[in-house]
Amino acid sequence: MNQTIHCSVETCRHHSQKNICELEAIDVRPNCNCHSGKCDESMCGSYAKK
Repeated sequence: MNQTIHCSVETCRHHSQKNICELEAIDVRPNCNCHSGKCDESMCGSYAKK
């Protein structure tokens, strides 16, 4: 599978100038104690600070 992951988190080490995540795969984790059913319920667990 050839997948493109768009990302606008400029502080992440894997963020490219073209707003693309340079990782081959990402890990998406749930936020603690959040069961809202909205977009704040999860986050990228592959984030690494530049």
